[in-house]
Amino acid sequence: MTKLKLGPLEDDKPVKLTIELPAAVFRNLKNYAEAIARESGQPAPDPAKLIVPMIQRFMATDKGFSKVKRAATNR
Repeated sequence: MTKLKLGPLEDDKPVKLTIELPAAVFRNLKNYAEAIARESGQPAPDPAKLIVPMIQRFMATDKGFSKVKRAATNR
């Protein structure tokens, strides 16, 4: 089985989010939520709840962003 970059999501305070996504991106979010459910044995999370952890993960692993962030912190 493939190891997903995101695991089960923590039960967190709901945040209202309004965003337009291409249909293909939304379908992929739904598929990703279903993959998390299969791996974790838990119900599939709401696809909208995947967006924040995905963005956090992306920023945490973006080396260019890390450099910019460090440079801004060191000013």
